[in-house]
Amino acid sequence: MKELEKKYHCGFLIANVHLKKATILEALDFKSEIDKEIEKGQHNVVVNLSSCEFLDSTFIGVLVVTWKKLKARGGKLKLVKPGNFAKSVFHLTGAIEIFETYESIEEALSSFVTPIEDYEVDLNFKQKFN
Repeated sequence: MKELEKKYHCGFLIANVHLKKATILEALDFKSEIDKEIEKGQHNVVVNLSSCEFLDSTFIGVLVVTWKKLKARGGKLKLVKPGNFAKSVFHLTGAIEIFETYESIEEALSSFVTPIEDYEVDLNFKQKFN
């Protein structure tokens, strides 16, 4: 699929979808390309939809299936800038509840990392092993 640009950053796959309309015609090719990456061991994927003005239900279905595959392997799928139409379809189908969406690729990538201050340190546990 020539409209799919794949990049790798720090072990994450970034899939840039360069389509104004992502429909059934492109959905199967997209699924095939992403499935190949999953089989190669890519389990954390960012899909950049900022160029897409329209996603049909088949393309959204492929995103849901991909999300399930990644989740089963301990990975995650994150979306960047789905258009207003896509957001409304996500709401109508209930898919909005499963997808994490971000305004930029950088924001999506940084969401994979938990800041150190979010970890709770149990000092009693640490003292038991010293």
